[in-house]
Amino acid sequence: MTPLTETPRSTGGDQMSVAAEQGRICALAAKGQRDLAKVAAAYPELFPAKPFDATLFGNVAMAIAFGAPWCDVAQLRLTNRAVLWGFAVDWLVDHEARSRDEIERLTARCLAVADGATPEPGDALGGFLAELRDELATVPAFAEHRERWREETRKVLAAMAREWDWKQVPDQLPSFEEYLDNADNLACTVVNVVHWIHTADPATLTHLDAMLTASDRVQRILRLVNDLGTYERDLRWGDLNALMLVPRTEVEQRIAELVAQARQLLDGLRETCPVQADYLARQIGFSSGFYRSTDFWGVP
Repeated sequence: MTPLTETPRSTGGDQMSVAAEQGRICALAAKGQRDLAKVAAAYPELFPAKPFDATLFGNVAMAIAFGAPWCDVAQLRLTNRAVLWGFAVDWLVDHEARSRDEIERLTARCLAVADGATPEPGDALGGFLAELRDELATVPAFAEHRERWREETRKVLAAMAREWDWKQVPDQLPSFEEYLDNADNLACTVVNVVHWIHTADPATLTHLDAMLTASDRVQRILRLVNDLGTYERDLRWGDLNALMLVPRTEVEQRIAELVAQARQLLDGLRETCPVQADYLARQIGFSSGFYRSTDFWGVP
């Protein structure tokens, strides 16, 4: 698999400036990790120490910092938190839910919060989502793009519920195409929507539909790159994985095809949204390196 972006190896004096920039990005990640740890401490019932450990918080913050290194800590704070909310939903649906009714109630509560409702008493997931919503609402762009955020949130919840359904009938797994069409369960695009609304770049918001088309293509790539790196853990945890459906060579071939398509989409966006085109490209590049040796969850 070839990453979308490749950084040439620097030599001589360039190494000092390269290392300095990487150090600055790592500092962004370190500050982001501390903030995520603070969130987890505020919602202990939502983020149990296992599997929500310091490694997970660090990995999330590092991915976001390397994806948008031109941002400052304040600009990345809500993006980091949106990722953490997605991990909380994933844990609750994949590993804690015991019935479809339980998932439907969780979905209904979250969508009500997205629509402006006050979280129900004891609803930690809804409470955390309300915090995200209220902070996002302080940005003027939220009024115009709120429905887009709400729709992407709905798609994540629906995709996670769909995967839960598939796991209940292990002898009737989805096809590879059905599985890939359900890539919203990765919760990548919804995080990008939060990031774009919060950073409020006028050019990005003007071309938001095109950015979302590209984001969804990137999300599919990340779904498959993730699966290549997490197959053994998914077997242990009872999660679905593309390698359970088709051979590795077919997954790798599809990644290559999707990367080629993403290149075209992002090249078309560089004239109007060059920074955010780079943001999406860096997501692919970071993940293609990261998943070669580890994944986000910090437990073995």
